[in-house]
Amino acid sequence: MIGEGTNDRPAWWKGRRGEWWVIGQLALMAAVLFAPAAWRWTVTRGVWILLGALLVAAGLGLAAKGLRDLGSSLSPFPQPRRSGTLVHTGTYAAVRHPIYGGIIIASLGWALWRTSGLHLLLTTALAAYLHAKSQHEETLLLDRFPEYAAYRMRTKRLIPWIL
Repeated sequence: MIGEGTNDRPAWWKGRRGEWWVIGQLALMAAVLFAPAAWRWTVTRGVWILLGALLVAAGLGLAAKGLRDLGSSLSPFPQPRRSGTLVHTGTYAAVRHPIYGGIIIASLGWALWRTSGLHLLLTTALAAYLHAKSQHEETLLLDRFPEYAAYRMRTKRLIPWIL
């Protein structure tokens, strides 16, 4: 075995770097993006489409800024890069996981834009998954960067000023 896992599972169960977390995230993101609209509502549909478009733009902007701010520390895996540093400037001054938060906001916007209850349900699943992934990632970051504990106390987890 490559190392001890959690919950009586070997470490390879989720991959050494967290490959299974990434696969699950991509699967849920694809479901949100490509699922057919179902359980639709039509009341004030134009307002929902406009609000959805604004949220998609805001979410994509937050995620893109988070990607850019991470620079060479960027990794799709929960395991931090060996050569990475703790980034706490830019978007990361307000939120610890702006990429995940941006994905959630954009997914919510997409659900509203599509006026689809199914998309709202899938967005909820994606948000829960990204929250769990961020918890796992934070455990690894605490092990790697002792100053992460203080950083965590002064920032939000996923969405600036909210959550």
